[in-house]
Amino acid sequence: MSREIEIGPEDDGIRLDRWFRRHMPEAGFATIARWARTGQLRLDGRRAKPGDRIVHGQRLRLPPVEPAAAARPGASRRAPTDDELGLARSLVIHRDRCALVLNKPPGLAVQGGTRTALHVDGLLDALRFDGRERPRLVHRLDKDTSGVLLVARTARAAAFFGRCFATRDTRKIYLALLMGDVRGAERRIDLPLAKQPGTGGEKMEVAEDGQPAVTDLRVLDRAGGRCTLVELRPRTGRTHQLRVHAAAVGHPIVGDGKYGGREAFLTGGISRKLHLHARRLVIAHPDGGRLDIEAPLPAHFQASIELLGLETGD
Repeated sequence: MSREIEIGPEDDGIRLDRWFRRHMPEAGFATIARWARTGQLRLDGRRAKPGDRIVHGQRLRLPPVEPAAAARPGASRRAPTDDELGLARSLVIHRDRCALVLNKPPGLAVQGGTRTALHVDGLLDALRFDGRERPRLVHRLDKDTSGVLLVARTARAAAFFGRCFATRDTRKIYLALLMGDVRGAERRIDLPLAKQPGTGGEKMEVAEDGQPAVTDLRVLDRAGGRCTLVELRPRTGRTHQLRVHAAAVGHPIVGDGKYGGREAFLTGGISRKLHLHARRLVIAHPDGGRLDIEAPLPAHFQASIELLGLETGD
């Protein structure tokens, strides 16, 4: 009997073959290609190809589990090196029997790609600790965004956290340094987003017929008219949502050349890295209660705050 899975918000916009690397790494590319070629791989009832972009809410139909594939999960993975063990475990800021929380540094991709050899997904074997299962990613951050990244330690926990993200039963709080003087103390940015044509889905834009996207913004401090330190709370989980929304209202995130161009950089010793940090995550825990974790700022963001004389509101 075939299986049907709903695409979660954390997978919105990625390629189907990347979805398999994330959720079914035991299924090799040859197997996925064969499923597609024989019509066994379908999105919302239509035949799908490995390179198709997937969207939150789509239904993915898979063929029945193949015994040979089920017998070899992780068989091709090598043991992590000492350096990988050291790096992976240095990122952990919380650990319990269901969850790991990492403070992801800027520049470290969550998943691999054509030119990405080092990534969080490739370090998960180094984060087994005393667990019997390989940890699983349940959401993602952009490569250049730092901060709280939740990893499930079991399949049960992954399913639980996945439902939380799908139903938005989470609270995500980001710190960002925006260009210019953001007027007012609080505002809501409600601008639908869609993939920008001609970018292969790698860039988003505001579009009337796009998917709903809502971000709440609260000003924390200002550095004259140069820039504004803000707290951002995404109410939806679209790709690059915070970056596009900030640029769309005329205040791109400092260091975001992708959406702000040359106008997104400050002089005077301020780092050219992206100043966007996933500061806090609040989410229900599989064992009851809620997980509430904060991640310290990365060095470049902290240095910019100190140089500009800003207060984070702690």
